[in-house]
Amino acid sequence: MSITSNWPLPREGIRFLTPQSLLDEMAQAPLSRNLWPVAMGYYPNAHRHHMQRSAHDSTLFIYCTAGHGVLTLDGKEYTVKAGDLALLPAHSPHSYEASEEQPWSIYWLHFTGELVDEFCRHLDMQAPVENIGLQASLISQLESLFTLRHSGYSPAAFVHGCHQLQQLISYITLVIKQQRSQSGKQIDLDAARAFMNEHLHGQLNLETLAAHSQLSKYYFSKRFKALTGHSPIQYFIYLKMQHACELLDTSSQVIKQVAMAVGYDDAYYFSRLFKKVIGLSPDQYRKSKHR
Repeated sequence: MSITSNWPLPREGIRFLTPQSLLDEMAQAPLSRNLWPVAMGYYPNAHRHHMQRSAHDSTLFIYCTAGHGVLTLDGKEYTVKAGDLALLPAHSPHSYEASEEQPWSIYWLHFTGELVDEFCRHLDMQAPVENIGLQASLISQLESLFTLRHSGYSPAAFVHGCHQLQQLISYITLVIKQQRSQSGKQIDLDAARAFMNEHLHGQLNLETLAAHSQLSKYYFSKRFKALTGHSPIQYFIYLKMQHACELLDTSSQVIKQVAMAVGYDDAYYFSRLFKKVIGLSPDQYRKSKHR
């Protein structure tokens, strides 16, 4: 089964396949075997571009930056338009083609590895096609990865490329989560963070934080965690501990003074919380060689 289509590549297009010798090497090397690129490319204004596969060994994603096309996966048809990301898992029969009237421009990437399923789960796409908008940073990261075609098949360059690929997927995951969190009524995260910083010397509860953002407790908590990965209260505690670290680094205040500066009258409770978050007691942190 062909890895890529035989679409005639224009001057500004890109199509690059990793040599089999390097694929074999990356599959064995500890620094690359988790995830590695199999093939990659960019098809601009891809008139009459089409592909059909009944089986394939690698996972594929397609990022459309202009025009549109149609993807069929597991018997279901999806429209793919500018700003859409499509994920096609390995071993899934599929077909896709560019629109006749407005053919798509797409970046595409085949990848595999021991942790490919974990990375796909990390993406947490709710459908095979999800709109993430036109992301200049994503395009820049793709083009940086695509410079592998100029590396002279250097193993060191490909190890670096494997880690670029992991970073790329992690970045897409962040974009997807941010896009979802912005649907419906939005949280002004900067304003919420500023409000927390203004109250590091005291205490805030969920009701107060939600009221400041003019949202219900449930909705605020859900949206905040989608944006940051933490509950509002846990995030507030982390800000307190970060500020406590600054005070321990830059002042001669005793632990009790530092505790009070971040809203804790009980220095013993503060020390336990600090150690739980930072991994060291306040005294150990101050004496450590972390600086």
